[in-house]
Amino acid sequence: MASSKRDQLVNTALALFYREGFHATGIDRILAESGVAKMTLYKHFKSKDELIMAALESRFAPAAERLAWAFEHLPPREAILRVFDGLDEWLKQEEFCGCAFINAAAEFHDRDHPVHRLAASYKSSTRQYFRTALECLDVPQSERLARQLQYLMEGALSMAHIEGPTDQAQEAKEAAEQLLRAAGV
Repeated sequence: MASSKRDQLVNTALALFYREGFHATGIDRILAESGVAKMTLYKHFKSKDELIMAALESRFAPAAERLAWAFEHLPPREAILRVFDGLDEWLKQEEFCGCAFINAAAEFHDRDHPVHRLAASYKSSTRQYFRTALECLDVPQSERLARQLQYLMEGALSMAHIEGPTDQAQEAKEAAEQLLRAAGV
């Protein structure tokens, strides 16, 4: 029961933080919407920042699992391009409100803050995914190309948040295919 209350808090907090912002969402609102008592909240989390970290970590894990699955089950080039297909599906979801990690980094702009560091870690793991796939393809300067692929992905993500989703992810995928061809893969 205790872990379900914790999960309820984390899921409610994540939805509110994602939709309305980290600083704009108060603890009382999270408690009211989750139906969890304040005492239970503080049993699991010492501060709002700890709850924010748990919410972001709950978002991090499924994304990392999807990337790991693609890398294990698909050829490296296809695994890279599949990221853009997944991005396209995500951007077109009705509840899309940008990237929770970009939003968190923007609200917690001090690079030494744990929330900002977690957001940076998530972005770093995405770049590492690209780099590992590129290394499997023996691409020279795999780190540089991994960053370029990430720029395409992040740019599509940001523009979809600003403009509303259209074909940003598919256009980024086309550009990624051109970069891969230029790299000889």
